[in-house]
Amino acid sequence: MKLIVDTAGLGEFCERQGRADFVTVDTEFMRDRTYWPELCLVQVAGPEEAAAIDPLSEGIDLSPLFKLLAEPAVLKVFHAARQDIEIFHKLMGTVPIPLFDTQVAAMVCGFGESASYETLAGKLAGARIDKSARFTDWSHRPLTERQIHYALSDVVPLRTVYEKLSARLQRNDRAGWLEEEIRVLTDSATYTIDPRESWRRFKLRGGSRRTLALLRELAAWREIAAQQRNLPRNRILRDEQVMEIAAHAPSTPADLARTRGLGKGFVDGKFGTEVLDVIRHGLALPEHTHPEAPPRREMPPGLGPLVDLLRVLLKLRCEEHGVAQKLVASAEDLELIAAEDAAEVPALAGWRRELFGDDALALKHGRIALTAAGKQIRLVRLEDAGSADTYESV
Repeated sequence: MKLIVDTAGLGEFCERQGRADFVTVDTEFMRDRTYWPELCLVQVAGPEEAAAIDPLSEGIDLSPLFKLLAEPAVLKVFHAARQDIEIFHKLMGTVPIPLFDTQVAAMVCGFGESASYETLAGKLAGARIDKSARFTDWSHRPLTERQIHYALSDVVPLRTVYEKLSARLQRNDRAGWLEEEIRVLTDSATYTIDPRESWRRFKLRGGSRRTLALLRELAAWREIAAQQRNLPRNRILRDEQVMEIAAHAPSTPADLARTRGLGKGFVDGKFGTEVLDVIRHGLALPEHTHPEAPPRREMPPGLGPLVDLLRVLLKLRCEEHGVAQKLVASAEDLELIAAEDAAEVPALAGWRRELFGDDALALKHGRIALTAAGKQIRLVRLEDAGSADTYESV
């Protein structure tokens, strides 16, 4: 087991890995008490060696690691990369590229909706992953040998997992299927939070445009306050409190104090003053600046059975091709396809259309049908779209 605690050792290790075709990467972090994730450990494995890197070690400079992660000639392999990439984007100002996510690749290769690392390591690398240290305090020092062993087990078998998934993708000619998902992961906008847009995270249940304007201003204030203090959003104000304040627009500390669960310390303190200032500002905004409520989409009556048929077709096609259903179409996508032939959904473009979308439209318009043969569901193509009596088995 190798633990790197100084810049010189990190530089030598990263220089060696910089000559590899790929490295596997994972992180351990803490986030339960902070807004930004606190990076506690980085694990990196090249073809011949692996190391845990301690970013909390006094005096260590992570620049050699960041240089390796930005090296375009070295593929960076993660499993369920999004949170790891968010951490590196915050520290580096950019996203590690090029990138490969084994969880996404596993969905393309038929390992289910969200294949766990333990499952892939067991099936593809013959490794048994001990997750008993999953909830350890990674910020506590010194780290134990058990912790380091656990951390490295997340990147060492990942080398074999990557190699086998990559080989499957090449054999199945599906390497291009990952491109859209990887583009999202490598887009800096994925990890950039605009406080002015944070109100869209709320589950809205009606409300006037004025209420939405107040919600937008309050949500932006909370986001900035949480970032500046590095506190979880709900440590500033809970979602339901933000929505209640926006709905009632209190104008005095006494009015604000009526908000459920809001303590006197908040109301009489700096936060309370700032919230009342935000409300006054929001109420003074011209009406034309108030946001529109997101349109409420209701499925036209009578489409429920068609959506159910599309769901069966999706399951059938995905099982035939060994790809996870949620990678092809969501429940909302199916409803949109049922309602409109030209729905702007991923399932009606690219490889998804070839696998499912064209058949979905054909089913919708009676050019194909679904039937049962014993315990199997079969797809039949109708020779005459106007007749269900003649068909050709697929």
